[in-house]
Amino acid sequence: MSAAGEVVVVRPRRVLRFAWVGAVVTVASFVAIAVVLRNSDTGVYFRLADQVAMVLLGLFIAGGVLLLARPRVRADAAGIEVRNILVTRYVPWELVTGVAFPDGASWARLDLPDDEYIPLLAIQATDRGYAADGIAKVRALYAAARAARSPGAQGEAR
Repeated sequence: MSAAGEVVVVRPRRVLRFAWVGAVVTVASFVAIAVVLRNSDTGVYFRLADQVAMVLLGLFIAGGVLLLARPRVRADAAGIEVRNILVTRYVPWELVTGVAFPDGASWARLDLPDDEYIPLLAIQATDRGYAADGIAKVRALYAAARAARSPGAQGEAR
């Protein structure tokens, strides 16, 4: 179980590795293409500016691939911060109706009122045991927060 002051941080593992490898391969490929551009007989004359543009294009594509390494979940006793590929949201536990990992789903999700949810891209099925540990810790924090705000836990004075 989670301690009251514990902060749980979960990041994907397998996607993180693939994103870094993919970014390095992309940059290396574009650099190799840029080097070969001036030396191969293609019928078109490539200049230094074209080579620089190829390297820059490779860097931009690699940056896009590295966005896949960005997801993170950070949860504590007060709430949960979900950072997906482009958007970061903080949700206090009072607004959360459940923490789910549906059967067959690729990643976990944070259930909100009115059938809304936020995908937790940091907790992915491909990470297997690591994902199971992460979702268990997040659920423990959620359960502790629910227990703390229930009327019986407040110690009502009569």
